[in-house]
Amino acid sequence: MGFRLVVCATLTAVAAGVVAAPTAAASEGLPVPFGFVSGIVLEAANPGGSAPGTNDFTCQPSSAHPDPVVLVHGTAANRQTNWAVLAPVLANEGYCVFALTFGNRTDLPWPISAAGGMSPLPDSAQQLSAFVDSVLATTGASQVDLVGHSQGTTVSGYYAKFLGGDAKVSKIVSIAPLWEGSDVGPPKGVGGPDFDNASYVSELHDAGVYAASVEYTNIVTRYDQVVVPYSSGILAASNASNIVVQDGCEQDQSDHIALVASQRTAAFTLAALDPSGPRQIPCDRVLPIVG
Repeated sequence: MGFRLVVCATLTAVAAGVVAAPTAAASEGLPVPFGFVSGIVLEAANPGGSAPGTNDFTCQPSSAHPDPVVLVHGTAANRQTNWAVLAPVLANEGYCVFALTFGNRTDLPWPISAAGGMSPLPDSAQQLSAFVDSVLATTGASQVDLVGHSQGTTVSGYYAKFLGGDAKVSKIVSIAPLWEGSDVGPPKGVGGPDFDNASYVSELHDAGVYAASVEYTNIVTRYDQVVVPYSSGILAASNASNIVVQDGCEQDQSDHIALVASQRTAAFTLAALDPSGPRQIPCDRVLPIVG
C-alpha cells in the first residue's frame, strides 16, 4: 500500500486520539474488528506493539493446526497495522500466529519507525527467514504457513524461491499479490535510493515465482488501485489457486487496503490453510479502504 497514505492515516489517528474500533461479536476468543483502520488505531494506542492474537512465543501448535502462521505485511505497514482483522481470526481458529515488522527505520522516531517494508526485497526476505527460524525453534514445528499482503507476498515468494524457504514453508496465501509487477509504484526516493524493488519482482517472475513444494493461494480484487492491473496477481500453476473476491459477490468492492481486512478474505484464507472441510464464505457489502 502507498507510503503516504499509511503515514498520513497514522498521523491522523494520533492527532484525533485513540477511538474504539467497531468490532464483530465473537462467540469465543478475541473480538474481530471491522476495517483496516482498526490496525492504525492499535498502533496509535500501543506503538510498536503486536496485533491481538500474535507473537505468543509460548504457543504450542495443535494437531489440528501443526503449522504456525507467519503474517508478512505490506509496504509502509507493520506487524500491527496490517493485521488487526486477520490476526484474531486466525488465533480464534486455534492457530499459533506470529507477525514481524521488516524493513523499517528503527533509528528514526515513531511514527516514521512504524513504516516497514522500506528496504530492498532481498534484505526483507532475509529478515523473514530469520523470523521463521525463530518461530520454528520456539514452537518445535517443522514448517510454517505464510500469509502476505501486497509487498509481503513478494517477500514471502522471494524467501521461498531463493532463500531456502521452500523447505520450511508448507503454504503461502498471498493477498493482493503483484507477480507481474504493477503500473503503480511508491514515490521516488521512498526508503532510499536502493528501494526500487521492481527488479527483484522481475527476478522472481522470471524464475517462475512458485517453489514446487509449496502450495499457493492468490486472493485478488478487481478494484485494486495499487496492483494495476489486478490480474498481475493471478498466476496459474498446478500448485496454485487463484481467487477474485468479486466472483460470486459483486457487492464486495474491496480495494487494495480493504481486501486484507475483509471477512470474505479471512474466510478464503482459512479455507486455503485448512482445506479439509467445507467452509462458508461470506458475501457482504465492502467499501474501498474503510471496508
